[in-house]
Amino acid sequence: MEQPEHLLPVGFPALQNDIFLRAARGEECQHVPVWCMRQAGRYLPEFRETRASQDFFASCRSPEICCELTLQPLRRFPLDAAIIFSDILVIPQALGMEIRMEPGRGPVFQEPLQTPEDLQKLKSKVDVKQELGYVFRAITLTRHKIAGKVPLIGFTGAPWTLMTYMIEGGGSNTMSKAKRWLYQQPSASHQLLRQLTDIIVEYLVGQVAAGAQALQVFESHAGILGPQQFADFSLLYLQEISRRVKEKLKAEGLEQVPMIVFAKDAHYALENLSQSGYEVVGLDWTIQPQEARERTGNRVTLQGNMDPCALYASKEDIEKTVQKMIESFGCRGYIANLGHGLYPDMDPEHVGAFIAAVHKHSECKK
Repeated sequence: MEQPEHLLPVGFPALQNDIFLRAARGEECQHVPVWCMRQAGRYLPEFRETRASQDFFASCRSPEICCELTLQPLRRFPLDAAIIFSDILVIPQALGMEIRMEPGRGPVFQEPLQTPEDLQKLKSKVDVKQELGYVFRAITLTRHKIAGKVPLIGFTGAPWTLMTYMIEGGGSNTMSKAKRWLYQQPSASHQLLRQLTDIIVEYLVGQVAAGAQALQVFESHAGILGPQQFADFSLLYLQEISRRVKEKLKAEGLEQVPMIVFAKDAHYALENLSQSGYEVVGLDWTIQPQEARERTGNRVTLQGNMDPCALYASKEDIEKTVQKMIESFGCRGYIANLGHGLYPDMDPEHVGAFIAAVHKHSECKK
């Protein structure tokens, strides 16, 4: 049975605003591009209305709902990029793990990994196209519906971050169960990280084939690791992902798209991250822009890094914070964003003030 024409990854409308992609490549732009992590989120009343009667992961599996949620912030704000609505935990699900999203608690794994023997419970081989095809279909549908307004970003969780959820069984302040594996079961840890890396590479290439125009890798739990553990159990795999994705895109005749790595709180590794094969390094709010520039040596575009909680301030103060941030980063090789995702209780008008301030204070500056 043929797919509907709008679900085929061909004949996409021409891109009208490529400023995000040009900034990612380090090119000069007429203003600093801006987007927000979790810009499709619960802070928007229309998001809550769309999702009201839907299970979270059921929403993730519906291309039509994912497309609608992805487009909602673009209708409100003059953003320079969209990011597909999905979740990093679709990969553990593809491996056969059962997860439910509990209100007020977040993701809960029915049977988290407890011992290396539990790795046998995971699927030894994952058919990524079969298991995660719904994400690819959502990307393709959204590329058509977005009508070339802005580029569409695809994403994944990084291996270490996914491993923490799979062992902790949900969120954790210490990640001590997962870190215990690193110290007591390093071989099993690498086995799991390699398995996740293999899936992630296929998953990201599949997203580009479906229409994604940039990719972000979220290493959200990098900061729980010390420098040596990060080098051994995170950076190694982040580097492998960027290298293999680029090689596989070339081998399959697909476009080379900018790749972003966001390793939250991994300041000690900035130099290494800037040489890990990604065009863009995302920053959280706990590092000074000037220091990040010096340590990355203009090797990459930087993305970030306003504290999300600055959006609780007045619009006037938001504008002042944005102006200072842009002056500190400079306008070239820079993508404005928050240092983490938007929170559910944030005022959409303040999000709009943030976006407007970025465009206002970066326009036509050299």
